[in-house]
Amino acid sequence: MRVLIAAGGVVLAGALIFTVATVAAPPQQSAATRTTETLQSRLQRLPGDYRGWARLATEHLEQARITGNPAFYPKAEQALIKANGLAPQDDAVLTAGAALAAARHDFSQAVRLAERAVAANPYSTTALGVLADARTQLGDHDRAGQAIERMIALRPGVASFSRASYAAELRGDLAGARRHLEYALADAYQPADVAYCRFYLGELALRSGELAQAQQWYGQALQAMPSFTPAIAGQARAHALSGDLKAALPLYESVVGRLPLPQYLVEYGEVRIKAGLAPDWTLLRAQQRLATESGVLDDLTLAEFEADHGDPALAVRHARAEFGRNPNPVAADALAWALHRAGRSREALPYAKQATATGWRNALLHHHRAEIEQALGLRGTSLARTYNPTFDPALPALARFS
Repeated sequence: MRVLIAAGGVVLAGALIFTVATVAAPPQQSAATRTTETLQSRLQRLPGDYRGWARLATEHLEQARITGNPAFYPKAEQALIKANGLAPQDDAVLTAGAALAAARHDFSQAVRLAERAVAANPYSTTALGVLADARTQLGDHDRAGQAIERMIALRPGVASFSRASYAAELRGDLAGARRHLEYALADAYQPADVAYCRFYLGELALRSGELAQAQQWYGQALQAMPSFTPAIAGQARAHALSGDLKAALPLYESVVGRLPLPQYLVEYGEVRIKAGLAPDWTLLRAQQRLATESGVLDDLTLAEFEADHGDPALAVRHARAEFGRNPNPVAADALAWALHRAGRSREALPYAKQATATGWRNALLHHHRAEIEQALGLRGTSLARTYNPTFDPALPALARFS
């Protein structure tokens, strides 16, 4: 599922935000570090401030997002232990717990905690946002939509409109997805929020094959916030999909040097392969080990990677584990593709059909379904290039959500 990036003040849970601790962090890190230090100093004086402990947990999650360092998850957990010991029914404490669970990909727990937070405070749009994200990851799109509608009714803005955009895209409503992102952009005023909205408008264009339009949006995102790494990754994607690998490679090198998330590392490796260069998956595997040690459940990345670049049998095991926890379209696709790559196309077909059942115009999912149908002798016609004329089967990671 989409790697959701938290813009300033926007909690988008479920992001794949783990990497090695030695990443050169963007400039925002120093401000986040100062905020955390101020909170820690306050809590030394006022150890009974349960909302302060909840906020400290949230700040640790923010630092994990910025730096990609999974070591911040246990720190967030320790702050939440303090908060829970003081006020286990407080909505802010429950929301912070839900956000941590979502960041670790425990979306069932995130839903349980977020529902309790909303019950405690029905007007908490932050809790509703985490609830919507977690339900989306669990494939519960109807109830995710209800949470988003409630958010919009309470506080129309970047957080609610961006989620409405993603929900529309999952239904195949690209016009609605663009419209809601435009609403979000009109509401945005902080540079991070402006960059976030412009970046995802670029992603919508990219996934429709409109590479020049995508590059314009990425450039505008960087005008708002020059350190916004996702927009640089977007530029690299657009160059690679246009065939300009010489321009894409140095951009990817810059991206993984700033923030080597698994998504970016796999994309960089695939572009290197396309350019006739050898990929190096060492850092990717190291990241996964660190993430696991920090309590992150991420079988999806491993399933996708092993199916395309490693051991299909291992991919099947990871994909089954992921789909068992989070039966969303992307997990269904990962399981279908892993089974197909392992020579089990007949088992794969029902999952491929499930992956494409929402109307989502996702080129990669439809390419996988067509490949599976063709392997079975069925008259499957791929809609991949209908939905995205620039889709490249040799670069599958570039068609996945960022």
